[in-house]
Amino acid sequence: MAYAQAVSIPVIHSDEDTRAQFITRVYQHIGLAIVAFVAIEYVLFATGIAEAMADFFFGGSRFAWIGLLLGVGLGSTIASQSAHNLNNTSLQYAGLFGEAALQAVIFAPFLYIIFQSEGAVGTVGWSAVITLLGFGVLSVVAYTSRKDFSFLRPIIMWGGIAAMVAIGISIFIGFNLGLLFSVLMVALAGAMILYKTQQIVKQYPAGAYVGASVALFASLMLMFWYVLRIVSSFRD
Repeated sequence: MAYAQAVSIPVIHSDEDTRAQFITRVYQHIGLAIVAFVAIEYVLFATGIAEAMADFFFGGSRFAWIGLLLGVGLGSTIASQSAHNLNNTSLQYAGLFGEAALQAVIFAPFLYIIFQSEGAVGTVGWSAVITLLGFGVLSVVAYTSRKDFSFLRPIIMWGGIAAMVAIGISIFIGFNLGLLFSVLMVALAGAMILYKTQQIVKQYPAGAYVGASVALFASLMLMFWYVLRIVSSFRD
């Protein structure tokens, strides 16, 4: 994400206290996004919206699911742009909570289906623990490693394109992509976390912690989605 020259000095060139404060704020805001996600998800379940969404998207036309994915993708792009607007704090937080809401919407029908099975709480709980542990380890590696992870950029770009094509084809023909695809997507999400974590320190100014948190939160939720698919597949 590009910033105006006046605010574009990367935090890596700041003093140690400023860098530490930036990183702390990034993860505080990721935590805030997670809390918002859980709260919105609770509302969707309590009001019956999650059930209605599951019936509509999994019981009706598969093309409705494509429409939801495209809508959430567009919304996520707008939310990210808002979160990176350093000239407007309100827009930044609108982007943060907007991204949390979009993630809650896309997860709601999937989580509803999972919660209909025995041991669902354990499935979701273990998936969350595995995801957060993986996210934590990758974050530490990104911050402490001297290796430049820029080589991951083309892998992420082309891997993302290939994944979208595969998902689109699978929805059109009704084909289940299976466990291997989920494993590959977890690996892709891990690559995104490594790359983005290192890039936010190298490229983001000290005031861009909300935008940085949104970028990492999206990758965290992508990993959670596919970890959840993997864990639930072993409980079926």
